[in-house]
Amino acid sequence: MSVPSTTAPFPTDPSDNTPTDPARVLSTPVSESPEVQGTPTDTAAPSAAVSELNDHEVTFYDKIEAFISKLSTRDNFWHRICSFIWLPLAFFSGIKMKQLDAKTYGAYLPFTKFNRNWYNAMAGGALLGNAEIAGGMYVFGIVGENYTVVCKHLDYKFLRPCLGPALYKMTPVQNIHELLRTSQEFDIVIDMNVEQQMRKQGERDRRVGKAAVTFHVTHKQLHKLRAKRRMKGKELNAG
Repeated sequence: MSVPSTTAPFPTDPSDNTPTDPARVLSTPVSESPEVQGTPTDTAAPSAAVSELNDHEVTFYDKIEAFISKLSTRDNFWHRICSFIWLPLAFFSGIKMKQLDAKTYGAYLPFTKFNRNWYNAMAGGALLGNAEIAGGMYVFGIVGENYTVVCKHLDYKFLRPCLGPALYKMTPVQNIHELLRTSQEFDIVIDMNVEQQMRKQGERDRRVGKAAVTFHVTHKQLHKLRAKRRMKGKELNAG
């Protein structure tokens, strides 16, 4: 069964008005925000963070980094170019995002020689490793270039051999858009069903595995604030 492709393969929310300016994101008081599911991991006073951010000058390197990050989620072509340089496994495996329907996104892993094992089935390492890549692509496509996305934990259960292309169907456990509005740093869990894509039209895809991946999302400016605080602490200790 074929999967429809799309010219905008990375998930977005047209109705989402999540602020991208660091000061606006960090100035959202968590205590005043609507209650959501999730694990915010930084409850520092937003006003203090904003005052420090105002003193931070956006460097040329920051602009280049943001441009490349945004380019990597524009479409599958630029994603593959960036993967070839920074994430070779994603490049050689050929994994790419696909829009399955109006509300569902997935990642497609082709049944190529690079991903197969010696008895002509999809290698377990390919299924496991690309589960982390698929979830990371999905989360990063939503949060955007101003955030870092790091995998904290991955549970994968193999159910049966995969003898064809694999499709990762992803569902966030928490409301990721609400977490973006209310937290500068949080954990997000992505549930995945991994299915073998059947070749015959009308034949139902069969599930070959399932996974739960936890990602830690942090605003890039928060990393810089922490580095700045560490430097100040070292200077005080040295003095």
